[in-house]
Amino acid sequence: MTDSQKIFNVRVTPHAKQNKVIETDGVLRVYTTVAPENGRANSAVIELLSEYLDVPKSKIKILRGLTGRDKIVTIS
Repeated sequence: MTDSQKIFNVRVTPHAKQNKVIETDGVLRVYTTVAPENGRANSAVIELLSEYLDVPKSKIKILRGLTGRDKIVTIS
C-alpha cells in the first residue's frame, strides 16, 4: 500500500429503499436499490462511493468480498 491509498471496510445492503452511504464506527455502510446479480450491486457500490468520497470511479477497487456483503475497498 502506498501513502496515497486508503482502505475502507464496507458493509453493503442490497434491495434498499434508497441509495445512500453512511459512515458508522469506521465502517462505510452502503445501501443500494440494485439486486446483487451479475455484479450489478458491486458496480452500484463503486458509483455510490465515488459520489460520497468525491473520487473518480476508476480509483476505487474492491479488494475482497466481491460476492459478499462485507467488502474491503481501496481508493488510490
